[in-house]
Amino acid sequence: MASLKVGLVLFMCSFCVLIPCLKANDNSTIAVFDTVYQEREKEAEIAALKAYQPHPEEVTEDLNKNVETVLEGTNATRRHLGRKYKGPCTATNPIDRCWRCRADWANNRKHLAKCVLGFGRKTRGGMDGPIYVVTDPSDNDMANPRPGTLRHAVIQNGPLWIIFAHSMTIKLNQELLVTSHKTIDARGANVHIAHGGGITLQFVQNVIIHGLHIHDTQSLGGGMIRDSIDHIGVRTRSDGDGVSVFGASNIWLDHLSMWNCADGLIDIIQGSTAITISNCHLTHHNDVMLFGASDAYQGDKIMQITVAFNHFGKGLIQRMPRCRHGFFHVVNNDYTHWLMYAIGGSSNPTIISQGNRYVAPPDEKAKEITHRNSGTPAEWKTWQWRSEGDLMENGAFFSESGVPRNGREFGRLDMIKAKPGTFVKRLTRFAGSLGCRVGRPC
Repeated sequence: MASLKVGLVLFMCSFCVLIPCLKANDNSTIAVFDTVYQEREKEAEIAALKAYQPHPEEVTEDLNKNVETVLEGTNATRRHLGRKYKGPCTATNPIDRCWRCRADWANNRKHLAKCVLGFGRKTRGGMDGPIYVVTDPSDNDMANPRPGTLRHAVIQNGPLWIIFAHSMTIKLNQELLVTSHKTIDARGANVHIAHGGGITLQFVQNVIIHGLHIHDTQSLGGGMIRDSIDHIGVRTRSDGDGVSVFGASNIWLDHLSMWNCADGLIDIIQGSTAITISNCHLTHHNDVMLFGASDAYQGDKIMQITVAFNHFGKGLIQRMPRCRHGFFHVVNNDYTHWLMYAIGGSSNPTIISQGNRYVAPPDEKAKEITHRNSGTPAEWKTWQWRSEGDLMENGAFFSESGVPRNGREFGRLDMIKAKPGTFVKRLTRFAGSLGCRVGRPC
């Protein structure tokens, strides 16, 4: 009888732990069950509202002006796909021109933080903190990470600029929970996050992730995981996204190479805003980017994301991105592959496509770039989906909606009118993780 009572007590304790796990598995948040996460959620909501730009057209106009400046005086357009570039350093878009061709970049790594454009333009990551050098690729202790590991670095308090002592492959045993004011800077090393958990930015602000290869991530079971120096809590099963952004603001993802993750390559949900995704090379995946997880979640109306200078390459199927509610500036990307559609959405998102190159697949049923995931034409005809200066190849076509508006609503679009999508191959020429070497221009 005594053993039965002990067993019952153990069962009830286990059940109490499992309840938050089960609840959190529905795209909601475990903050309901964790007072630390409740406080983080409140702080994240305040930060997101501060980061929200009430006049997004000003941001798109600023980016267009920077692109026009870089393109002045040049007419080269070759990407040199299929072979490694061996010529002199050439920075082909305004973000890269800000830092790349400096031989001393490694002595002034933090200058990178001044180079972001678009909605994430205020992101500074760990610029105000010390440099942390990751020396150990292991990830064996979720509760008390070993010093020198990436997991130990990202849970530290305060700003931190994280670099890598040498090339390494890190197999995360659970999702990597990154705290606010961090930069993960893989320049100078060949760093892969692979065959384990992905990276999670939940209720955080001001994070830069640069130069990683992220691939073959897995959905993992969760458990007790330390997410800061001061807190450890129960996490549910992770989805297996390459990068998951949840209720976060001021985020910059730059020069990432990503493929074949268990769920999305990049998922951005739960009212996240002030985000730039730039210079990434994305391949071999089905659901590439998800911006907003639920038609019912009105908090995503503040979502503002810039997708710029990326190459959507071989083996992609759909969602580049798939959007809900917010304002999305898709500018100067190269879409060379999709099987179903490139850009989709529901719940009245604003999608401004400027100066992209769209190369349709051979399938006659998949020539349309856009896809409305819900609603009738009568419902979505007012959604603002506009194509400005895009280059359509192999029969690609963009189905616009919304009433074209005059004036400054989407900016003056100076660059787009003068330099349309024909320049995209040059602007995205060095998308993906770069083979930077210390002492040489990157």
